[in-house]
Amino acid sequence: MKKFFKVLGIILLALITVAVIFYFKNNEPLPKGEKGEKAEALAIKMMGAIHKEAYDNTELLEWSFRYQNFYKWYKQEGKVEVSWKKNKVILNTKAPEKSEIIDNPKNETPNKLIEKATLLFNNDSFWLVAPFKVFDDGVERRLVKHNDKDALLVTYASGGSTPGDSYLWILDDTGFPTAFKMWTSIIPIGGVSATWEQWKETKAGIKLPTYHKVPLFGLEIDMGDVKTSTPTADALANKILKAIKHEAYKKTNHLEWSFGRRRSYKWNKKDHIAEVSWDTTKVVLHPNALEKSTIYFNDKLSDAKDKAIIKKAEDYFNNDSFWLVAPHKLFERGILRSVQKVDGKDALLVKYTTGGTTPGDSYLWILDENYIPKSYKMYVPSMKMDGVPSTWQDWITTESGTLLPTNHMFGKDRYLSMGDVKGYH
Repeated sequence: MKKFFKVLGIILLALITVAVIFYFKNNEPLPKGEKGEKAEALAIKMMGAIHKEAYDNTELLEWSFRYQNFYKWYKQEGKVEVSWKKNKVILNTKAPEKSEIIDNPKNETPNKLIEKATLLFNNDSFWLVAPFKVFDDGVERRLVKHNDKDALLVTYASGGSTPGDSYLWILDDTGFPTAFKMWTSIIPIGGVSATWEQWKETKAGIKLPTYHKVPLFGLEIDMGDVKTSTPTADALANKILKAIKHEAYKKTNHLEWSFGRRRSYKWNKKDHIAEVSWDTTKVVLHPNALEKSTIYFNDKLSDAKDKAIIKKAEDYFNNDSFWLVAPHKLFERGILRSVQKVDGKDALLVKYTTGGTTPGDSYLWILDENYIPKSYKMYVPSMKMDGVPSTWQDWITTESGTLLPTNHMFGKDRYLSMGDVKGYH
């Protein structure tokens, strides 16, 4: 028996020795870093890279954690459907006492099951959306040099399940997170790294990770089929499209209009070729292949391929067609949708993140009782517009069956006519 305990003691000593060596070999002290403008600027750059604004407006996020825990997070409502094994809990993040138990096969006490669901959600959502939380209340940000590059150290002074934890975000040149190092209460070794990879561009416009690796422990974390959506905003947008006969618009091959009697257009929408005319100039514009565009002076074809004139025609077309068909473009790529209340009624805020002449512009669509746009407020940073109102009025039904506006009022009683608007096959 003594021999057995002696052998057991040797084994335990060996294990302790290995553990101590492993600890000192892999443990890293928490870097200090510096607070201030540079740290804040790096954090803002990171938010732009991952589309923080789209995250703020997202209504529903869906994912799983290692195919064991499953989530539907109704973010704007503050509710999360948490499922694991055969349990299901509806967490109320704004009022925890209102959380509901849906499935409880082992008849655990409600408080225990809700506490378990909360811990799972706090951990598993962090692996999905941690980069978006660097400006949360109670978070401190510091600039750290890591491999001669700027990195962002964030410390959670309060909140969550483990306040006091710190994470060093490793970023690429665009500010996009590729990994972090962790100093947490549940991991005794400091500086353990984890990758943030296989990012996915989701429906609501957010970029989210679908996979992580923690090399030190040989751990892999699959986030499952990551999805995001804005169902309430999308439903409102679809009501607008139905009201303005968008299905007929999609089948409309040709549109004609003018812009304040200064420019006129004939747009072959089917082939996406537009005649843009102003003064004595006409450009047959090919927006998808500008080199094919041709220029006419006084209706005579010019041999010149003046890029400046073609660019002017393109800018005119982008601006002037927007005043005719913008409500039909609510689901184009790069558009973020959210719902806001105006005078107690739902209005649709759309932001153009890509495309057009001035990406980054936002428009708040205000609707009549039939969901036809009657006005919008313009938020155009490049023109210093911060909520400038404009009417959308005198809608007509074209020959092709779609609805288009023929007049606008904007600014200080400025009138804009779209001329003799036509839409046909």
